[in-house]
Amino acid sequence: MFPTVWVSSAARGALREPDGHRHGKQTVSKCGFLRAIMQHPRPRHDPKGPRRVRMLRKFPICLCFFFVSGLLYEISLLSGCFFSYVPVSKHFLTPEQVLNLGKSIIFLETTERLEPTPLVSCSVESAARIYQDRPVILFMKGLTNNTMLDLNSSYAAFSLLSSMKNVFLFPLQMDTIFQETPLLQWYNQVVPEQEKNWIHVSSDASRLALIWKYGGIYMDTDVISIRRIPEETFLAAQKSKFSSNGIFGFPARHRFIWDCMENFVLKYNGNIWGNTGPFLMTRMLKAICNLTDFQGAEDHSCQNISFLNPQRFYPIPYPAWGRYYAVWDKPPNFSRSYALHLWNFMNRNRKAVVAGSDTLAENLYKAYCPTTYQELIRKAKPRGFTESEDAV
Repeated sequence: MFPTVWVSSAARGALREPDGHRHGKQTVSKCGFLRAIMQHPRPRHDPKGPRRVRMLRKFPICLCFFFVSGLLYEISLLSGCFFSYVPVSKHFLTPEQVLNLGKSIIFLETTERLEPTPLVSCSVESAARIYQDRPVILFMKGLTNNTMLDLNSSYAAFSLLSSMKNVFLFPLQMDTIFQETPLLQWYNQVVPEQEKNWIHVSSDASRLALIWKYGGIYMDTDVISIRRIPEETFLAAQKSKFSSNGIFGFPARHRFIWDCMENFVLKYNGNIWGNTGPFLMTRMLKAICNLTDFQGAEDHSCQNISFLNPQRFYPIPYPAWGRYYAVWDKPPNFSRSYALHLWNFMNRNRKAVVAGSDTLAENLYKAYCPTTYQELIRKAKPRGFTESEDAV
């Protein structure tokens, strides 16, 4: 609880009324609430003034500081100006508070890796730039509640991503994520050390639970955003009649995602790669829709779910993934795409973006994650390849 202090009637009205409501001749929005407090004239003299002054002098200064911080936080949550204040308060927010803001862009790192790679950083940064009005969250299994994430972190990518006002880095706590979902019983029974594809399986499960609980868009950490996705409820076709699970979006508590979680548990086989990922999404979509081949660049729709054309995210199919690291005589403009999947799972030759190489991937970094390119890529040294959760 924050202490109660005197607030002018104009300021109270600014907080109470919706944006654009008129107070007399002046229009005050919720974002102008703090301004109304600071600019409103002081009340005229009253005989009890000296007593109030003495009382306020006894009021601890530190308490006033906490009030101001809390006020900024409360104002930010009440209005669309959240990210105007988020640098002040975002490091004090919990995952639930951020996710409950709605329409989050969610990334997962299910390895123990603590330093996001340049490709991960580029994926998160590009999403943060395209969706500046939405929270962009990177959940990392290697983090704990005791991990200090500040701008002086020894990990360069932490500093880079933490400095972005709408980017949040949180621990990935599966025992919490799976609560109140069909996945909890499965998670309590499975033995990760005995699972052949645990990195991928745990990522498949986590993304389903998070999107079902909170809604938003899930993206793999090798997806570079280039323009906004206009759909709220969608699956991404990797090819005709086949859905990926590398990027998808649904509102919270959507029945399709719940059914996917139930089928995940019912037909679980961790030894079959993709059984809990793209094959799960495909068989669940086929159960409710009559899928047909794509003709041209049109999208399909069924049961109020948009099944987006492969051109939207996979204009370069996985057999040709190496073309991202090649030099093009005439680079494509990807005018039909919303984001690009770089197929990191296929990158067993450890190809990386090299400054000055003029590859397609380097040019994408320059255009869509320039901070990552400037701060990380120029100084990057060859690094060992670590398997990540990114799936074909």
